[in-house]
This record gives sequence, structure tokens and C-alpha cells, in this order.
Amino acid sequence: MLTLALPYPECRIPPDARGHMNRNTTSTQLAVPVDKTDHVIGPDTAKVVLLQYGDFECPTCGQAYPAVKMLLKKFEHRLRFVFRHFPLPAHPNAELAAEAAEAAGAQHKFWPMHDLLYQNQHHLKLKDLHHYAGKLELDLVRFDFELSDQVYRQRVNEHVDAGKRSGIRSMPAFFVNGTIVDVSFGLDHLHDAIHAQLKE
Repeated sequence: MLTLALPYPECRIPPDARGHMNRNTTSTQLAVPVDKTDHVIGPDTAKVVLLQYGDFECPTCGQAYPAVKMLLKKFEHRLRFVFRHFPLPAHPNAELAAEAAEAAGAQHKFWPMHDLLYQNQHHLKLKDLHHYAGKLELDLVRFDFELSDQVYRQRVNEHVDAGKRSGIRSMPAFFVNGTIVDVSFGLDHLHDAIHAQLKE
């Protein structure tokens, strides 16, 4: 069984930060479909698409990271994984980390940076991000410029806005084939949702 602790208080989205979603909203559907601008692992032919909204500094997201890896390994070519950003205001380094992932993605290294950020959640200051970029052999002049110029801030904000429109309330948030899955009591629910879609 895949286990995940209840969300840390800091990983919940305050009602006044939920934007388009008011407190009475019970949306369960993904508001913005997956498209060619998304970061994706897995074949186009996969029957199930698993989408995560995540925050690189969120401890619950950090707990979910290895579990998602396990799901990808188990379901292999039957599963496609998509990651979108949702840095929370409570996490001072999360937004810059998201922009660093996008800057790495511009140099075709999004997923290696994604992994490094989750593996080093407690070290996400600017100097750390520069170090990770060096480990990935990125063009550091370009990387540093794009971070300092906030080139990818709008893209990250677009992800956050889409997440709010989808009704998410805490991090991490998961959708299976466009429908939200409650993982507050364990990622085994996510496993079951994927398995159910494969049986249909």
C-alpha cells in the first residue's frame, strides 16, 4: 500500500487564495486540459493520464514524490504523468524553484531538475538552484539570466490560476483522466483510481 500523511497545515490553500473558486465550490474536474505546453512523461497512447499540481517546497509533495515514481514504474506504458506548478505563499522558495524547473525545461532538462528539487527540498535558495543547474550541465549564463529576469513567472502563474479554477484545496493535488482524486488519507486512493480507469 502507498501511504501519505495528512497534508501539513502549510500545504493547504487558504480560502482567500483560491481565486476563482469560492468556498462553496466543489469542482472535481480539471479546468485546463493537458496540451503540448505541459511537461509530460509517458506515451501518447497511455490509457490513463495522471496530472499533479505540486510545490517543490511542500513537505507533503515531497512525501508523494517517491510514491509517484512507484506508480510510474508499476503502470509503465499504460500511464502518462503530467506536472504543473502550484507554489504556495507559505513556502518562500517554492516560486523560484518552479521558475528554475521551467528554465531547465527550456534547455530540455525539466524532469532531471524536477527530481533534484524534490530530492533536495530543504535547499532551494538561489545558490542551490544555480548548483543544480551546474550539475545538469545547463547553460548557466542563460539559466541565471532567466531567473533574474523572471522569464517564466507568467507560466508558473498560469499553472496556479488553472489549479484554482480546478478547485484544488491543498498540495499535492492529483487528477486521474481529468477527475480529482482525494489523497488526504493515502495515495492508495490514487493507485485505485488509476487501476479503475485501466479496467474500463
